[in-house]
Amino acid sequence: MSTEFVSTTIDDRGVATVTLDNPDKHNAFDDAIIAQLTAAFSALDANPGVRVVVLASSGRNFSAGGDLNWMQRMATYSREENLADSRALAEMLRTLNFMSKPTIARVQGVAFGGAVGLVSCCDMAVASATAQFSLSEVKIGLMPATISPYVVAAIGARAARRYFATAERFSAKQAQAMGLISEVVADDSELDTALEILVTALLGNSPNAVAASKQLLFDVAGRPVDAELIEMTCQRIADIRASAQGQEGLSAFLEKRKPGWIQ
Repeated sequence: MSTEFVSTTIDDRGVATVTLDNPDKHNAFDDAIIAQLTAAFSALDANPGVRVVVLASSGRNFSAGGDLNWMQRMATYSREENLADSRALAEMLRTLNFMSKPTIARVQGVAFGGAVGLVSCCDMAVASATAQFSLSEVKIGLMPATISPYVVAAIGARAARRYFATAERFSAKQAQAMGLISEVVADDSELDTALEILVTALLGNSPNAVAASKQLLFDVAGRPVDAELIEMTCQRIADIRASAQGQEGLSAFLEKRKPGWIQ
């Protein structure tokens, strides 16, 4: 599948790569690219043959955030038009964040503004040591509103209070310390090696269990540990133990063989 500025490939292992392909504009995105990303994420989530989704970009930079021409157009929109535009961005972020498949961001160069939101919506991220990040919206009189739930979940409220207000650039090492980035490598040439380590780990696990564990996280996070939550977790483990992949995994472990999902 390919579109003008977003392309999708799926290898024979079921690893899908969605690539922002607008390097001349540093992979900045606009309403058309947002729609393309939403369609790509939705299609991959619905594809039973896909096991891992990688979000990458071509060229020197991951993404400079919102495209300047798009922002110029938004300045002429009515409030109702701006609201519709914002809801489209919010839907793209929601679709990526809640994908049932594990997601990995591959980050090089800069990730500014909304691009930090994209990284925050992925389950994990690898970045080169030279990558730079910025929640830059306040520099142009805006705020990181639509991406805020995901960014705050990724870096915490304390760090968000600083970087939402200062728009400072921060390094890949700082992003890793805050939890935005999972792995930092020396330079861009090592990104694919780090990415492959995560992909290999994911492919060794039950696809259904990975999806169920991801949903479990969303359902447990922030809730009080009460009788209702405890009962829900008991129901979940009972269900997955009785499932086909649960039975296969336990049988393979006891029989000292590879489970059926490992090629």
